[in-house]
Amino acid sequence: MAEIWIALATAAVSYLIGSISIARIVSRLVAPDVDLENVHMPKADGTQGQHLQTIGATTASIKLGPRVGCAIGILDILKGVLPVLVVKLLFPEQFYHLIAAVFVVVGHNWPIYYRFRGGGGMSPTYGGFFVVDFIGTMVSSVAGMIFGFFIIRDILIAYTSGLWFFLVWLIIFKGDWPHIVYGVVMNVIFTIALIPDVKDYINKKRAGELDMGASMETFPMGRGMLKIMKFFKVEPRKKGG
Repeated sequence: MAEIWIALATAAVSYLIGSISIARIVSRLVAPDVDLENVHMPKADGTQGQHLQTIGATTASIKLGPRVGCAIGILDILKGVLPVLVVKLLFPEQFYHLIAAVFVVVGHNWPIYYRFRGGGGMSPTYGGFFVVDFIGTMVSSVAGMIFGFFIIRDILIAYTSGLWFFLVWLIIFKGDWPHIVYGVVMNVIFTIALIPDVKDYINKKRAGELDMGASMETFPMGRGMLKIMKFFKVEPRKKGG
């Protein structure tokens, strides 16, 4: 019975922590008049492109600049790290920290404080990953970016495939059911949160209305990878199909 109460308390507290929207708080402090509820990815010609349904570091980066977006991303990573790390230190022989890692992202994506409209969950997801398996996180994130940017040349694949590689890492190097279930659940949560953006992305890509290079310029990770791609003379695709 005690184990059930610990698990429930871990889930509840982690969810409430995850529900704190760093993007909203920071944007209100630095630019109170900025509206994060209505943000579009810019197109190559400077006009509005894909409408973003989530509110987080990427939307803040588009409105407030990459430095602010990067700061918010780091804070969101820490939001994922801290509750998971605390629970792991308190119960080192148990798997309660995996529950914390799941529910801090659930709170981030569907925050109770903001009518359940939150971010996509990438930053707090990786925050939890760092605690669960630091080396696996680094390997899978790099593998995902290489796979997406250099092989598939699709920003959506680069954005999401790190989670796929991390699941494979957990299966190979952890091999126990709690970690495997955790990896599967995190992929499902992340996919559900991005369904509205993915639908819009696919439609615009098919219509040839997306410029991957312009999209990558809007957030810090994309800007860095775009520089690497240009160094190796690998051009991002500009049209769907």
